Amino acid sequence: MRLVIVHLSSYGVTLHNAKQFRAARKYGYRSGLELSLSKFLKELNVDFDYECIKIEWEDLAYRTYTPDFVLKNGIIIETKGMFTAADRRKHLAIKRQHPKLDIRFVFENSRRKLRKGAKSSYGEWCIKYGFRYYDRIIPEDWLKEKGKNNHPKFIAFSGSKIKRRK
Repeated sequence: MRLVIVHLSSYGVTLHNAKQFRAARKYGYRSGLELSLSKFLKELNVDFDYECIKIEWEDLAYRTYTPDFVLKNGIIIETKGMFTAADRRKHLAIKRQHPKLDIRFVFENSRRKLRKGAKSSYGEWCIKYGFRYYDRIIPEDWLKEKGKNNHPKFIAFSGSKIKRRK
């Protein structure tokens, strides 16, 4: 027996199963949400770049983060189906280390709880930590915001780097 979750949206029926993920991979995306969001942007004739920049950040090591979409107005969009504790920790560190970046989330469902039994949802977490978010699509007001994508292909960690022993 195969589990299929169906969401009805203004863009048709979305199936969450292996077939959808294969379709997303076929077009160069990592998830069905990324694929549907790119189709949405193309239908609106919105210019965007997909996974075009890397942002260096530090926790116990220096890492890079590749956001999903960068709009021509400079807004960075991260799509999330599952928003794990590691993802939340990473985005808080990036926000602290790169405060000028405008990173926003598009969730499959922002009302989903952070973990089983939690009282807080993805959306409530975003509000608490100052991130803007939306469900399934990029709202029109985000697309109309003024700005220019001046992000370099690599955004280096701006703090003082600690030399670590190998």
